[in-house]
Amino acid sequence: MSSPEPRVESLENCAVITLSGELDAFNAPELRRTFEEVLEAKPRVVVLDLAAVTFLDSTVLGAIVGLLRRLREARSELRTVLPDTTARRIFEITNLVAALDVWPSRTEAIASP
Repeated sequence: MSSPEPRVESLENCAVITLSGELDAFNAPELRRTFEEVLEAKPRVVVLDLAAVTFLDSTVLGAIVGLLRRLREARSELRTVLPDTTARRIFEITNLVAALDVWPSRTEAIASP
């Protein structure tokens, strides 16, 4: 099952990656490429918008954890938009919500200093 491609926006204070639909092992290589392209720009803040994600599996979680690790190594910040949706449940089950800087909305994540 295919989902829309990741959308990347470069804003003044951050890079925003928007994901949507059902994401699984099929999408993971493309996500990793997108994350790599964003990392090459060396942003101080990356906002990962998952508000429109309806499902994601462990391979996608692994790609997100990899992004988080690489950003921390670069002393950059990952802000994850993860409102109370069905996709949030996997982050709660795996306790990734504790490792991520979680925001209820894209607007709030982008606006924070």
